[in-house]
Amino acid sequence: MSDNPVRHRPLFRRVFATNAAILVAVCVVSVLVFSPGAVDPPVAFKELAIFTGALAVMLVVNFVMVRRATDPLYRLMELMGRADPLRPGERVPVQSGASEANELASTFNEMLNRLEGERHESARRAIAAQESERVRIARELHDEIGQGLTAGILQLGRIRKHSPPELRDEVGEAQETVRSNLEELRRIAQRLRPETLDELGLVSALTSISQRLEDQSGVHIERTLARDLPDLEYEEELVIYRVAQEALTNVVRHANATTVDLTLTAMDGVALRVADDGSGIAGDAPPGGGIRGMYERALLIGAALRVEPRPGGGTTVELLVTPNGASE
Repeated sequence: MSDNPVRHRPLFRRVFATNAAILVAVCVVSVLVFSPGAVDPPVAFKELAIFTGALAVMLVVNFVMVRRATDPLYRLMELMGRADPLRPGERVPVQSGASEANELASTFNEMLNRLEGERHESARRAIAAQESERVRIARELHDEIGQGLTAGILQLGRIRKHSPPELRDEVGEAQETVRSNLEELRRIAQRLRPETLDELGLVSALTSISQRLEDQSGVHIERTLARDLPDLEYEEELVIYRVAQEALTNVVRHANATTVDLTLTAMDGVALRVADDGSGIAGDAPPGGGIRGMYERALLIGAALRVEPRPGGGTTVELLVTPNGASE
């Protein structure tokens, strides 16, 4: 629901109050028309009791019918307030019978279906373009800049051999700086293009990236990776790899963690879990760019993703992939 205060009386109250006022007016007019002076007092009291009872019954019936007719509107308002495009699937229940409220709820559900379908397709195209651009940049870094740095290292090596003794140390330091930059360039290219995933498969790729991050950061990563996995499409393997990469990178950069559990199991699909003992995230904090990217990738293949605080401290990222989920 919106945080803005409601500045009007709810529709249900307005309709009920209007109907109730009409019913009361009709009953009052009826009592005045059938004047109690024309009959004996006991009969007049009896007639008054009948009118009062009839009025009470009509008000109750009016309350129930108006409430039933407007319920779909309130459910629609609640859903619109909490609808999250990163967590699709929620719909407004539509009651049986024909009414404007039910038609509005049905129309809203159809709109959500269209929006989610269009979002899925746009996300698929965007991520495909992103992966293609990653591959292109990685290739250029490796083939062009990498080769240029390698040539620079060789040239500095030759210069060092022929340089005066007092300059050899400086030339050697420059050579090591270039070599260090070349190694960093290769690591960036590897993160951009998961060659291990293409060549050796998902488990080897997760082992490689987690080992590399462990060596760089000193954060201990405990790996439990099942090798007997169901058949996955390459797109599904890529999403699992990218989610694990983003989750582990977030831990290394922001969590101040000492230990991370990386788990890949085959149970009702393929389940990835990354849990750390770091500072954690606020449960009501809006997702950052990295987390939103994980949700976008999960939507791409119809997977379920959860990112939540871990009991005792830290953060847990869980991804459940049903094989061929993208086609559902």
